[in-house]
Amino acid sequence: MKNLGKICVLLLLAGCWQSAEAKKTKASEQHVYFNGVVTDAFKSPLKGVRVYTRSRSYSTRTNKEGKFGLTDVGEGDTLHLEYQKQHYAIPVQGRRGMRIVLGDQLVPQASEDQELADIGYGFVKRREKVISSSGIPGEVLARTGKTNLLDAMIGLVPGLYVVPNGRPGISPTVRIRGENSILADCTPLFVVDGVVTPSLDYLNIHDVESVEVLKDASIYGVRGANGAILVHTKTGKRK
Repeated sequence: MKNLGKICVLLLLAGCWQSAEAKKTKASEQHVYFNGVVTDAFKSPLKGVRVYTRSRSYSTRTNKEGKFGLTDVGEGDTLHLEYQKQHYAIPVQGRRGMRIVLGDQLVPQASEDQELADIGYGFVKRREKVISSSGIPGEVLARTGKTNLLDAMIGLVPGLYVVPNGRPGISPTVRIRGENSILADCTPLFVVDGVVTPSLDYLNIHDVESVEVLKDASIYGVRGANGAILVHTKTGKRK
């Protein structure tokens, strides 16, 4: 009977130890902010590099200085970069700031940078798109045979509602989040290469590099209340 009591005590202590270790591990894997900069082999900044960790739908792009920021990066995560149809994978390994060089080889150079890490959360928050989006490559849109960009997007994005008006010079009706209001305009925000534009009708579909449809475009404030359609052109990519 005494042996049975000792066994119970040992099992109880083991359970407490495992629980404490699990909490310790969870705390050590806390996701925090991450800052980085991407350049080519000649140290020139690379603009428009897509960067993400666990999901491509939650990503950011480097700015004209090659800088990017993410707010939910774990020490054991892998940083994924997409640039000019190439994919690169870099283990984070607990680093909070990183300088990345994308050369001719598929294995990038990555070094920790404490100065970038010390920039802090404010830098990151202005650059991360923590929102769900649907990306459509330009070649997919061109293969539809349509000349109008919005017409080509019909059926390619779940929840996107596009109704052609059938009249010359009149843009189609576009909805991403349904009819949010009976009186207010529910048209989403149109952004081409970072610039807000009233229409996408002027675009040549063959000049489009990719299109992203954002159902949550809160990064644009009240203007993004109805979502946003972001167009990245081939010309904009070369800037």
